[in-house]
Amino acid sequence: MTDHQQAGEALEAPEMPTAGEGLQAPEAPTARQALANLQAEVGKVVHGQDAVVTGLLIALLCRGHVLLEGVPGVAKTLMVRTLAAAMAIDTKRVQFTADLMPGDVTGSLIYDAQSSKFEFREGPVFTNLMLADEINRTPPKTQSSLLEAMEERQVSVDGSPRALPDPFVVCATQNPIEYEGTYPLPEAQLDRFLLKLNVALPGREAELAVLRAHHQGFDPRDLSSVQTVATIADLAAARQAVREVQVADGVLGYILDLCRATRQSPSLELGASPRGSTALLNTSKAWAWLSGRDYVTPDDVKTLARPTLRHRIRVRPEVELEGVTPDGVLDAVLATVPTPR
Repeated sequence: MTDHQQAGEALEAPEMPTAGEGLQAPEAPTARQALANLQAEVGKVVHGQDAVVTGLLIALLCRGHVLLEGVPGVAKTLMVRTLAAAMAIDTKRVQFTADLMPGDVTGSLIYDAQSSKFEFREGPVFTNLMLADEINRTPPKTQSSLLEAMEERQVSVDGSPRALPDPFVVCATQNPIEYEGTYPLPEAQLDRFLLKLNVALPGREAELAVLRAHHQGFDPRDLSSVQTVATIADLAAARQAVREVQVADGVLGYILDLCRATRQSPSLELGASPRGSTALLNTSKAWAWLSGRDYVTPDDVKTLARPTLRHRIRVRPEVELEGVTPDGVLDAVLATVPTPR
């Protein structure tokens, strides 16, 4: 395996730095310390998914959304609920089904007979962390109800825009195995997600820790033992610190060259858009800050390239039949685009 492949797998690898390693926090109660504590608190409940938790932290720092892909039973819902509990923020879960309507997500106007007026009743999208479970099981009409919320952070009902709370992050899930009765997300909606994270099955030791926890009485429906270790104020301070992370012109050019290379790849019929390059810039800055630095290195860009770009590119059908995957194409791009010194 090349160095480029190892860097690209960082957000899926079990060796992802944990709160005590990658999130190097000083003794003072800083924003970085709070984020380190947040990852550690989630790790007490969700075992073997440190990489995905780090991805969720990056999404919070970048005000982005996350697409979680994994088989049932790998703690996708539990992860989001635990993260919300450790920050004392609101979370809602929506099970996307074939009969779900847009108003079931955004809310709708309800007639009040007593006042003889229509009143707006908020939908589950009015929350901080929204878990859109099996988002590809609902028709495109309902899927599109999230487009304005994800991009503009508002919902328009009857011509009136209504602002969503801050933070607002959509954590959507989909099953990589079952495709019967599903509606694949169009490119326009996939591009709205900051990251696509593959939630793998835990390793043996992590799964053994899960079994021990359940044997000792752990109930995944009861998160009362989760402590609040970070606040919205901590997140706001962290976001400001991420914005101040420095990026050299050479690294900016490297990000641009990587994205332009995907548009020229013969294996792809769709490359990364300018939104993809800005997303890679933002996620690299967040990763650098979480790693304890105030500047971005080319290795930061390599680490975040696959989770940031894999859902923004589309492999040609004839090449896909030969076993080529988006991650494989990105590995090739990382191997061919010169790294700045």
